[in-house]
Amino acid sequence: MAETPNTPPKAPAPSAFSPLRRPVFAVLWAATILGNIGSFMRDVASAWLVTDLSGSPSAVAMIQVAGTLPIFLLAIPAGVLSDIVDRRKLLIGVQILLGLISTALLTLALADRLSVAILVGLTFLGGVGAALMGPAWQSIVPELVPKPDLRNAVALNSLGFNIARSIGPALGGALLVAFGAAATYGADVLSYVFVIAALVWWRRPAEADDALREHFGGAFRAGLRYARASRELHRVLLRATLFFICASAVWALLPLVARRLLEGGAGFYGLLLGAVGAGAICGAVLLPQIRGRTGVDGLMLGAALVTAAIIAALAAVPPQWLAVILLFILGGAWIAALTTLNGTIQAILPNWVRGRGLALYLTVFNGASAAGSLLWGIVAEAIGLHGTLVAAALALSVVAFAALRLPLPAGEADLTPSSHWPEPAIVEPVEHDRGPVMITIEYRIARENRAGFLAAIARLAPERRRDGAFAWGVAEDAADPERIVEWFMVESWAEHLRQHKRVSRADADIQAEAARFHAGPEAPVIRHLLGLSAQREDRAAPAERGA
Repeated sequence: MAETPNTPPKAPAPSAFSPLRRPVFAVLWAATILGNIGSFMRDVASAWLVTDLSGSPSAVAMIQVAGTLPIFLLAIPAGVLSDIVDRRKLLIGVQILLGLISTALLTLALADRLSVAILVGLTFLGGVGAALMGPAWQSIVPELVPKPDLRNAVALNSLGFNIARSIGPALGGALLVAFGAAATYGADVLSYVFVIAALVWWRRPAEADDALREHFGGAFRAGLRYARASRELHRVLLRATLFFICASAVWALLPLVARRLLEGGAGFYGLLLGAVGAGAICGAVLLPQIRGRTGVDGLMLGAALVTAAIIAALAAVPPQWLAVILLFILGGAWIAALTTLNGTIQAILPNWVRGRGLALYLTVFNGASAAGSLLWGIVAEAIGLHGTLVAAALALSVVAFAALRLPLPAGEADLTPSSHWPEPAIVEPVEHDRGPVMITIEYRIARENRAGFLAAIARLAPERRRDGAFAWGVAEDAADPERIVEWFMVESWAEHLRQHKRVSRADADIQAEAARFHAGPEAPVIRHLLGLSAQREDRAAPAERGA
């Protein structure tokens, strides 16, 4: 159809690099790349020093465990924390902590006082900093770019990480060979100076006061309730656990593979890791086309089988040049798996719990990686590197096909807030911390419609629990069986008011399906029942007498 003169021209779609036109995003993006390059350089130095200090596979694997275990332990509290404090100040504090850790490594390297125990301990502290930083850094992206640029900004962050992964390990290996560990740690310290300067330069707008702002304990419990009730989340987390436990073998044992099997030095080890990063960049460019042909489950299957084949190929002791090519292909497979799982998590999480949901995913990712690294390190002690790599490849292949019985969720539901709940009817203001609160919805359901209604209302149970209810049920009136009451309980009045903001359009469709069975002359009756206690009445009585 021809465009009429009154029809405004369509705005061009934002380009992949349009977020970089935003100065704050561009500066922080560049600073993040520098910071990640420094971190990769530090990790390469620490992993290689352990092979100098101890030839034990379990000692090498412990570096991987020490870096990932804190994220497993602290990701969920960190996700909650990022929602209730000033994220800019939190990020600055974490960067200072990480800078001090690298300064300690630099000082000990200069004094030749590093040991396996010290490296593991400082790597653990670095993991604590990474755990605190991850959810907060991901959460600030919507503050830096407008909504149309958000997807491209997330993609650019992934691209920046893989640029750092391509440069950092290779540069770290080169510095380690040419100047030693101290110079490598010193370069990492310098990178934190740039990151801190960028965060200090950013003038984050002050947040408006919100009477319903969550406190740590309540936000933590709300996140756990959501996770417990979301079956889609369970499926993604289980798939991630199975994949990362098996695939972590390649990362836990790669320093030993490079040194013992492939007879390479620190520079070659850095080159291998750089090849992974370069492969990840190329894989990220090709992913949209591949995903359109295979779907998310086909992509996960292919990524797992390619990873398994490369692990088995490393056990065959290929030439060094071929190992670099294999690690390049591994980078593409790895980014395919990471992007698929992370994208699915993003698609199924509503905005109000996104940080906590992503933190839970990070917990599973790093917990599975830590457990897998420890497992494969122990197995390598028992049967050797060759046998362990073959065993890991077989395990990953079996898991890849078995996981097809748990397809990833489509993530197509509309999770934007519906805002269709009416304001609660109250005769006087209710204290926000008062609770528990029971909400009841009374329906008139004809006997012949009861089975259909109960099937529809059962679909509401996980939705109520995800949005904040700690108990839910359906009951009938013994004196009037056609009067059926749905009830659910939340811990406080404030939590119920937050529920009003959490109900999504997809949830509204489920509620509408249940409500169509209602046969009463008016809409279902909603009541809000507030918990009473003798102690509360005793406290309220003097105030009422004084009034």
